[in-house]
Amino acid sequence: MKKISLLSLLFTICYLLTANSLFAIDVGVVLDQNAKYSNADDDTAFDYDGIAIPRITGLVGDTGDFYISAGFSYMNNPWSFVPELLRTDINWSFGGMDLTVGRMVYDDPLGYIASGLFDGARFSYNTNTGTFSIGAWYTGLLYKKRANIEMTENENMAINTDLYYGDFANTYFAPRRVLAALDWEYKGLLEKAITNLSLLGQFDLTEEKLNSQYFAGKIIIPYGAFSFILGGCFELIEANDETNSAFAAQAAVEWRHPVHYLALGAKYASGKTGSLSAFLPLTTNTLGHILEPKLSGLTMISLDYTARLNDIYSVGVFPAYFMLNGSDSGGKNRLGAEIFAAFYYSPMPDISINLGAGAFLPSLGNVTPDEKASWRVELNVVISLY
Repeated sequence: MKKISLLSLLFTICYLLTANSLFAIDVGVVLDQNAKYSNADDDTAFDYDGIAIPRITGLVGDTGDFYISAGFSYMNNPWSFVPELLRTDINWSFGGMDLTVGRMVYDDPLGYIASGLFDGARFSYNTNTGTFSIGAWYTGLLYKKRANIEMTENENMAINTDLYYGDFANTYFAPRRVLAALDWEYKGLLEKAITNLSLLGQFDLTEEKLNSQYFAGKIIIPYGAFSFILGGCFELIEANDETNSAFAAQAAVEWRHPVHYLALGAKYASGKTGSLSAFLPLTTNTLGHILEPKLSGLTMISLDYTARLNDIYSVGVFPAYFMLNGSDSGGKNRLGAEIFAAFYYSPMPDISINLGAGAFLPSLGNVTPDEKASWRVELNVVISLY
């Protein structure tokens, strides 16, 4: 009933906005389906999940626009169904200023500190010296697996606990944290370079009181068909009446061609060693395609290659190598390598079909060299209905 009521609410809003001549709206639905076949221990497993996303977008007068979307997810092993309110915000633009209120998408400059949906407000001001933004958000009303916050062991256990409608309040929502961010973006430093600086802070509203602050920066320097990317983050972590520091960095070189795209990159996050603690992001964004580890106490070196064969077909190859950082590795820090390849088929703009396969090979490392390879074949189909 809750799922039906949520969709009914969206279409009721759509009807009301259509009836008001001050609004111009657009309605659509996205269907995103995923099927995966992989090895698990000594057996194989088939996993299926999908999400239907109805959305309503439109204008509010002469200076505003709105975006309303919801999600209805379903998956097997075991079968479960999850309703969500996804991006739902209102934006006003006036005199070089922008104000966004609601459930919005926010990404830090590096893309792995705080990334995803957040509830709150963000104000931006465009000047000759760049765009300055300030925002504040709350996480406790999001679906836990959408927010993907697991900074503590308790949060890790909670996010891996199935949703139970008999105890909805304790099994649905994300951890209660507040995020604040001050951002600056400037285009024009070193002629065409793009510079991003951010100061972020997250504050724990639970009894664990794990707070952290981040100072992050990133610069993208284009040179012909190449782009050189450098980024880093310094973190302070306050927990158990102690303050620790951590560090993360990234570097990449990209080459863009009308047919080919090639990127060589590396990401580093400190582990627990000496005066450094393990880097601890607010949101967990996994790396790679098969191993999918969290960027904490880890280094990943990756090579991405994509070729656009024509307007319909593309192919890609994505090898990567993973290493542990920190004194806990005991001298054995090479986790292994993975290789992933994908075939992309888009017969029309509203349909995309992606087939991918890959394997992670611990035998190419020294942490668990005798462990067997992990492999997966996956199919993703996205259909947009307008």
